[in-house]
Amino acid sequence: MLDDVSFTLDRGEVLGLLGPNGAGKSTCLRLLTGYLVPAAGRADIGGHDVRQDGQAARRLLGFVPEDTTLYPHLTVDETLLLFGRLRGLDEVAARRERDRVCVRLGLGEVRRRNVGKLSRGFRQRVAIALALQGDPPLLVLDEPTNGLDPWQILELRELVAELAPTHAILVTSHVLAEIERLATRALILHHGRLLGSRAVSRDEPGALEREFLAMTAPARH
Repeated sequence: MLDDVSFTLDRGEVLGLLGPNGAGKSTCLRLLTGYLVPAAGRADIGGHDVRQDGQAARRLLGFVPEDTTLYPHLTVDETLLLFGRLRGLDEVAARRERDRVCVRLGLGEVRRRNVGKLSRGFRQRVAIALALQGDPPLLVLDEPTNGLDPWQILELRELVAELAPTHAILVTSHVLAEIERLATRALILHHGRLLGSRAVSRDEPGALEREFLAMTAPARH
């Protein structure tokens, strides 16, 4: 449950939703992506209300859930083509987007492998490739580094940095260090409430952690 949480996100920003488990991060994403309907208030994507004009809003959104469910018997190529068509692309556009995101995510060597036989890191790349099809302006990444090894985490950080200038990116994590490395701005959630917002600076290591602890510690007593 969220209580009076309000924020905006523009292209060129990487906004981190930070909070302990149960803070409301996943609820926020479910409202934006249309999995939940708000009891009050509204959420807009590109001027489209996600409840009143959900189809138009979702066209502007690429979503990578924490645990992406893919069809294990399909190849990477088949998966990308299928989801491209489900996104509303015609056959030619779906094939073009499949080829583009395969290059973008470095999937060339696994395109003909079944998804179920891929490593966790490659499955995450496929999930991000699916979200990038159609080049939506808003990307939502839910706990994107979960289960990745250190090299894969570094690759993900580089990818987010490359995409940031031309996209608005919303990232959730309960790991302070990941938000410090990925985000340009952070929102601190606790018990469904927005406690604060601050810019994230690479020149102030640990500053976000100190602010997070200062904001959330009183709420625990």
